[in-house]
Order: sequence, then C-alpha cells, then structure tokens
Amino acid sequence: MVVPAARIVFDENDRAAVADAVTEILSTGALTLGPWTQRFENAFATEHGASHAVALASGTAALEVILRTVGVRGRDVVVPAVTFYATAGAVLHAGGRPVLADVDPATLALGPDTLRAALTPDTAAVVLVHIGGLITPDVDALRAICDERGIPLVEDAAHAHGSSFQGRPAGTFGLAGAFSFYPTKVTTSGEGGMIITESAELRDEARIYRDQGKGAFTANHHVREGASWRMSELNAAVGTVHLRRLKEFVETRRRVARRYDAALADLAGIEPITEPAGCRGNYYKYVALLPHGVDRARFKQALAEDHGVRLSGEVYDLPLHHQPVFADHRGGPLPVAEDVCARQICLPVHSDMTEDETDQVIEAVAAVHRRLAG
Repeated sequence: MVVPAARIVFDENDRAAVADAVTEILSTGALTLGPWTQRFENAFATEHGASHAVALASGTAALEVILRTVGVRGRDVVVPAVTFYATAGAVLHAGGRPVLADVDPATLALGPDTLRAALTPDTAAVVLVHIGGLITPDVDALRAICDERGIPLVEDAAHAHGSSFQGRPAGTFGLAGAFSFYPTKVTTSGEGGMIITESAELRDEARIYRDQGKGAFTANHHVREGASWRMSELNAAVGTVHLRRLKEFVETRRRVARRYDAALADLAGIEPITEPAGCRGNYYKYVALLPHGVDRARFKQALAEDHGVRLSGEVYDLPLHHQPVFADHRGGPLPVAEDVCARQICLPVHSDMTEDETDQVIEAVAAVHRRLAG
C-alpha cells in the first residue's frame, strides 16, 4: 500500500451536493458574486467567530487586499522568513517592502524577540503566519507589541482553517486574517481565499478591491486600483459544501497527529513541532525536524522506495531570505530559519487517514531512522 503525500477528500455525498449546486448555478446564470459566495462568506465567518468575511480568488489576493487596505505602499512590513513566497509576495504586490524576520524554533512563527529585531521606524504592518495550522502561544504578546506602536497585526492563516488558541479561532487575533482554499488545504473551494475581520470598513474596502476597484458591482465606476480577485460561484459552492466537514476533518487529523507525537518521542534526534499549550491545531501539516547531519533527500527517498510512504514538500525547504526573488530584501543571516528549513519534513496527514496508513508511516519512519540516524 502506498501512502500518498496528500489526499483531497470529497465523498459521495459531497460530490452530489456540489453537483446539485452547479446545476442550480448554471441554470440561473449567476456565475460570480452571487448567492453562493454570500453563503460561503457567512458560513466561514460563523465557523471562525468573525463578524465579516469576504471571498476572493486566492489566499494571496486576500492577503494583498488586506495590506492594500492598511496602506503599506512605500513602507516596511515584517514577514517571517519561514513561510511561502506568497506571504512576502503579497507585500511587494501591495507596494510594501518585506522585512524578513527570524522565527521561534518551537513554533516556526514570529516570536516577541524576533519581531522586535525586525521592526523599523517605518513599519506599516506585521504578518503572523500559522505554519501547519499551529498558533503560537506568543500571539497575544505579538499583538501587544504591535498595539504599542500603532501597527496592525495581520494573520496569514492560509494553513489554519479551524485552528484556535485558548478558544479563539485563527484569523481573529489581529486586524484581519487571510485564508487559502488551494486544493490541498483542510477545506478547499478548488481555488480561492477568504478575509475575516471585525472591521466593517476593511470588509467594504475588500469588496471594492476584489472587483476591479469598482464602487459598485453594477457600475463602471472605479475608486481603487483593484483587480479581478472575485471568487466564482462554482468555487464558492464547492467551498460551502466542503466547509461542512471541517470539524470532522480536523478531528481525524488531530487523531493522526497524536499517534505521530507518541511514536516520534521514541526516536532520538527527531524533533516534532508539537502543539503548544492552549492551541488546538488543525494539523494541515505535521512538521518534524530530522537530526543534524541526516540527508533529507535520502530519508524521503528511502521512505518512498522502501516503504511506500511519500512525503510532501517541506514548509519550507528554503527560507525567504535565501529565495532569489527576495535578494534585494535579504538583510543578515537568520540562523533559526536556516536551521529549521534545512531539517524539516512533513509526515502525511489526510482528512480520512486510516489506522493502517498511520501504522505504515510510523513503522517506515522508525525503520529509516534506524538506518540513517541510528
């Protein structure tokens, strides 16, 4: 049996519900910014304890729109070096300058010290990323640092659907949160993104930006430098259907993660990124650090070829300050980011993962660890 790196789960009932929705949408001809978009927004806001939600074409667009609304053009935005290109890319697209910061090795997120070290007199915003769906226990301290300086905290919650800290959902700790619905996410709309916020002003601005900067959907009256960032009704219907299973999917993933935690505790040198106290993560990714000196490529190859266990790409194998596209924003060394990016792997976690698959992964990791790190 092969355990894939990722698996997208739509069961028979999901597929039937989506098919019914598509039939409805195609029969009405309302293909964008219609009732399914509003349903998806309302359901997502309710699920995450937010007053407002705005659906967009991607998580990257969601983050860029927040930053445009904040007004980062020509100013600095602090971004952790351990994140996907899009986090800093959105800063550039919004006209800002990404300032790349080191991270806390326990959470792969910004910490109070790394944030303070990255702040400048011209910092316009701070972006906190919830890697793998885990929310740092320093989230309130990070917010306090931002509040002291009058700087908005923005959450890149692309990984964090359904995650929470001390009962508060991801996306509700700062001014706004940006979520992604790329196909591998815990819930997906195929492609798409979502902003959640308590700010009615930001909600209204986001609606303008997503529709080519138009002041109204039916008017050719442009008031912002927006773009085509609308979510289609077809994507919104898929997202609405899939969102219904979020709690079920998260519980399955958490069950797998608990078994991984127990198994990896017996393997010397492997360091899982464990769930902080007070956090309830969705385990979009299960991240572990290999022992120093172990060749990651050989480790992954042995898992795949000898045990049928395939690992996804890391989150992430190259910190942003080593990405060629950000050469002009490199700054100095960021030792923690460099270390964790060089050693991390992501074990398979699926929303319908079976006990047999979990056993196979655990046994494979133990066997390869004995051979390469024992």
